[in-house]
Amino acid sequence: MAGDSRFPDVDTDGSEKNEETEIVVNVGGVRQVFYEDNLNQYPETRLAELINCLSGGYDSIFSLCDDYDPGKREFYFDRDPDAFKCIIDVYYFGEIHMKKGICPICFKNEMEFWKVDLKFLDDCCKTHLSEKKEELEEIARRVQLILDDLGVDASESRWKRCQKYIWKFLEKPESSYPARVIAVLSFLFILTSSIVMCVGTIPDLQVADAKGNRMEHPTLDSIETACIGWFTMEYVLRLISSPNKLHFALSFMNIVDVLAILPFYVSLTLTHLGARLMELSNVQQAVQALRIMRIARIFKLARHSSGLQTLTYALKRSFKELGLLLMYLAVGIFVFSALGYTMEQSHPETLFKSIPQSFWWAIITMTTVGYGDIYPKTTLGKLNAAISFLCGVIAIALPIHPIINNFVRYYNKQRVLETAAKHELELMELNSAEGRATSSKSELEDLARGGEEGPFYSSRLKVSHSDTFIHLLSEEKHYRTRLRSCK
Repeated sequence: MAGDSRFPDVDTDGSEKNEETEIVVNVGGVRQVFYEDNLNQYPETRLAELINCLSGGYDSIFSLCDDYDPGKREFYFDRDPDAFKCIIDVYYFGEIHMKKGICPICFKNEMEFWKVDLKFLDDCCKTHLSEKKEELEEIARRVQLILDDLGVDASESRWKRCQKYIWKFLEKPESSYPARVIAVLSFLFILTSSIVMCVGTIPDLQVADAKGNRMEHPTLDSIETACIGWFTMEYVLRLISSPNKLHFALSFMNIVDVLAILPFYVSLTLTHLGARLMELSNVQQAVQALRIMRIARIFKLARHSSGLQTLTYALKRSFKELGLLLMYLAVGIFVFSALGYTMEQSHPETLFKSIPQSFWWAIITMTTVGYGDIYPKTTLGKLNAAISFLCGVIAIALPIHPIINNFVRYYNKQRVLETAAKHELELMELNSAEGRATSSKSELEDLARGGEEGPFYSSRLKVSHSDTFIHLLSEEKHYRTRLRSCK
């Protein structure tokens, strides 16, 4: 190429005849002229390196750009022109803002290509970049979990494979039809147990024991025992098959499971053994208090409901808004209860005996509940009440919108991540099928030449459990999917 007539401005020793202070860059059809003084502000960037690359010959030129026109003294780059327009701002303003509609991960790759440090990216754009990274990591985590469930490791013992099967069977209803049946059955047991707990408090359905004390009907008690037996068996199997037992035991939902099961066994122990250690009345009070803890099992529904999980996450992300709501209400309750107590003291039949007692009136008024057990009787008191519930409506309405937005944003994000994970698996399955076709062709050629008797790639592939996803996956995992193309 050194003797090519297309490069008349370069000497045989690789140096440029006439140095210019201008650098012409063409990125995807967008032509931009830079001056040496601007580029030298950041000498480590790719554009600044273009100033001295001409003296290094063609190898130096084409190590930095895709093409070069010596007649026009123009460097060509096959890169994203929209991202380039944002990146050149660093030479004029000292910071970079990412335009709306550009993928943050792709923009980060463009900055790395132009050798511009990420510290020049504005903080608002760094937030978008970190959010996109978290999304990609979540997609990768979901895909990896699915692949781990599908894959079979021949080196694992039979007990390990059995553990994985039980874990997937109980924890992942989408893995198979029987697992989905078990999830529905567990949901029905939770619902039945909650209904039995409520129905057991109806006096007409209770029976009297030998001492005349009211107790639950034996039939309801038997149903309760069967439900607890199911919950116990389910928890023990999940604990035994869990890959990380410490993390499993400390998980919030699993703690809820324990709280839903434990009262039954503690009350059973107190009933049969506690009478010997303490008075019967104390045992009955302890058993009654423990039976109230059975309401914790309703929270077990969150493990089977993505909607409840989304609501929990939205509330967790809305602590700031909820704190503002409580602060508004606390200030209003204190102010209006004090005003109500002061204004109602002139009435002989006042219901406002003290400011702490007036807190209850302020709470039910500002939340627009209005039980009517405490109410003002003077004109000023009624005016104070009217202002208080108007302020209460405003105080409650202000933070509601951000909380709803957090719920909708998280719900939509989960759906997008789930769809993206499925697309990644489809691409990996497609790439795997193409790899199998190529390998099969090579295998036939080897067999035609009298090569190996069996498939030469069988030792490098991992057979899947699934009948619908990714029948064969390479252990090396070098597929270029959409996930990796963004990285």
